[in-house]
Amino acid sequence: MTELPPLVIDYAGERLAGVDEVGRGPLVGSVVAAAVILDPARPLDGLADSKKLTARRREALDEVIRQRALAFAVAEATAAEVDALNIYHATHLAMRRAIDALALRAEYLLVDGNRLPGHALPGQAVVKGDARHDAIAAASILAKVARDAQMLSLDARYPAYGFARHKGYPTKAHLAALERLGPLPEHRRSFAPVARQLALW
Repeated sequence: MTELPPLVIDYAGERLAGVDEVGRGPLVGSVVAAAVILDPARPLDGLADSKKLTARRREALDEVIRQRALAFAVAEATAAEVDALNIYHATHLAMRRAIDALALRAEYLLVDGNRLPGHALPGQAVVKGDARHDAIAAASILAKVARDAQMLSLDARYPAYGFARHKGYPTKAHLAALERLGPLPEHRRSFAPVARQLALW
């Protein structure tokens, strides 16, 4: 595995916000973003890319991050907004909403990925950022826990689709349910598997 190069940050203050999103790939629901300003005086142990943590560990860290961060916010762009804007622009919209919802105004952004979300604040995009900076890792955890909770809620309303298991991603089980039961209002109509089923219903 290639080792990631050291991360050089062109900012030395304390109001650095890590920003990340979850939910670009699923066929259903919102894309969820989070922004987190960690407290340099209260470092957190165990932060990592949310995808590499167990659900129980993510939920425990979610609670600690909310208790100890200087500020945090979670925001989303709905499935309808994904369809209207496309997933790329909807993801950046969710990120901008999370940044703007911070109770403490950030001064600099570290955003996971290779593009900044078009916010007025200065910052830098960081490829594999959730593995390279704690603030981005914290944002990935908050976003993942929030989106998973949405999927559990959807699962309670529509148990036949299996959202608790696949979280809306296009697994064989999800595609089979989509074919058998048809798309829900929460499905992203612009995504090809959903569009195909809509054409048949």
